[in-house]
Amino acid sequence: MRQICRRWGWIPAGFMSGAWLLVGCGVQRRVEAPLVVKPELGPMTIAVAPALNLSGTTDFDPNRFADLMASELSYFEGISVVPVSRVLSALAVQGSEGVESPTHALELVGLLGADAILVFAVTEYDPYDPPSIGISAQLYGARPGPGFRTIDPVALSREACPTTAAPAASGSRQLLAQTQRVFDAAHAAVVADVREFAKDRSADDSAFGWRRYLVSQQDYIRFCCQATIRDLVLSRGRAPVLAAANREG
Repeated sequence: MRQICRRWGWIPAGFMSGAWLLVGCGVQRRVEAPLVVKPELGPMTIAVAPALNLSGTTDFDPNRFADLMASELSYFEGISVVPVSRVLSALAVQGSEGVESPTHALELVGLLGADAILVFAVTEYDPYDPPSIGISAQLYGARPGPGFRTIDPVALSREACPTTAAPAASGSRQLLAQTQRVFDAAHAAVVADVREFAKDRSADDSAFGWRRYLVSQQDYIRFCCQATIRDLVLSRGRAPVLAAANREG
């Protein structure tokens, strides 16, 4: 990964600057409106690239982080998700450890038969109370146009080899969206967002209640992932989280 970062002269100036994610267990939960993507993006299939670790720490698994990002992405209405394992397989065929450039990102979109790929870096990682995680993310792909169609990610995941089909969407291939944030739980606004996020998850099943999403590293990562995705694909910066009592895990 360090070799990739050294080759990416565009990381600080590009990736970082932007140039270049009811009812359950017998407990009634509040049900919010689904998370609907921006109309200009339309329904789409998104691949999630393995996380780039620019944090200077090895306290987390970048691929597991990407799996959580993909899991949170699946909560959004109108989005199908290509599993991270499929992206890793495509990268292995190319002899790459991760996405190396914007051009490479768009190449993977076509190789995977997706409409877009979410490329992100973990820029800061301190999981201890109060946790602080920084994420810089870009969504690369083709804006939906005439003849737009989506693929079946379940069928795609069962293929022995990555497809060589052209991207499913027609339109201009480009940077569709980007965001960069540090989720520092030392700030009251972040804690308020975590509490809102926890309302529609199974926080009541934990002795910590809603604070579970602050004390659990994995659950805090989930919060950060969904907040990042909201910034990328929703029409507004803040939105109620999708009720997900039955999606825990």
